[in-house]
Amino acid sequence: MSFSLPDFRRKWSCRGNMSAGAAMVTAAVGLALLLADRAEARNYAAPLDLFGLGAPRPHKSARSTKIPLPKPRPEEAPKATDVVAPEAQGKSSPDKPSPDEPGGNKPAEAAPPSEKQLSACRLALTEEVAIAPSIPDIRGPGACGGGDLVRLEAIVLPDKRKVTVKPAAILRCTMASAIADWVRTDMEPLAASLGSTITDLDNFDSFECRGRNRVVGAMLSEHGKANALDVRSLKLANGQAIGLTDRTISRDVRERVLHSVCSRFSTVLGPGSDWYHEDHIHLDLAQRRNDYRICQWNVWDPLPKVAPLLPAERPEEAPPREVAAKSEGSKDGAADDQKTVPPTAPAGKPAADPGKSRPATKKRR
Repeated sequence: MSFSLPDFRRKWSCRGNMSAGAAMVTAAVGLALLLADRAEARNYAAPLDLFGLGAPRPHKSARSTKIPLPKPRPEEAPKATDVVAPEAQGKSSPDKPSPDEPGGNKPAEAAPPSEKQLSACRLALTEEVAIAPSIPDIRGPGACGGGDLVRLEAIVLPDKRKVTVKPAAILRCTMASAIADWVRTDMEPLAASLGSTITDLDNFDSFECRGRNRVVGAMLSEHGKANALDVRSLKLANGQAIGLTDRTISRDVRERVLHSVCSRFSTVLGPGSDWYHEDHIHLDLAQRRNDYRICQWNVWDPLPKVAPLLPAERPEEAPPREVAAKSEGSKDGAADDQKTVPPTAPAGKPAADPGKSRPATKKRR
């Protein structure tokens, strides 16, 4: 069997054309499928596209949601033009400037700060009782400070006279009220019994953030809580002073002060408690279990009066010592010349008393 190209072309010319068309159709279908796969692949990230650098995926169409509509306004409800919101009253529209505000750019005024509610002690401690203005709360390190504090500057007596606190004491309102009541009720009658009135209260210490007796690491003192006051004396109008630890003051007066403070304050420390309180009296209102109180103050007896050990100072009007010695020596010499020597008594007879004078007798001749 012989084979030649012309014979192949003559026999298979039509089939060849059909084969070429089928190849083209196959290529077109394959290309369409490839493009469809790539479009579908855009909806998913490539397995190796870790950082999302591939072609962005189209967003899915949002689902349509039904928004509920409000119920129809009832017929008996008032019209919207008749009702004005309370917060909108007195305020102009943001779009239209107010006639009182030029240009509508006037800033809104800040609301005044709400006043702190006063305590019952603060309401009772009026200017008729004490001059004690309130001060801001103190929040120091640890538990130092406190609230409801005042600066006690003076105590007003029932007859409107003032007892100045020198220097002014920073105390809690309750402690300041207790001090004022003590002076007005107990100390003023005591001063009246001495024939005078109180003018000053000697404040030795009030608020101070420290431990007890100023010992490092000790428990917080009541002074650190503004709940204590140290008093040394009460000065009177006649220039005298009632020193609470002064042993020259009458023991009866100091004992009256002792009974007064121990009945009012929860802690009283004075001489005999420790050496920290030998020259002043500590008063506080510390709260303890079962209302336990401490009153440690020994009222010592007055010191005995003894003669001074040193001689009195030489007066200024006295003459110099050299002149005085010469004058005294001359006087002593003249006196010695004028003195008579007493006669000596014979043996066996007592000597005559030089103090007794004997009548002069004439010598017999």
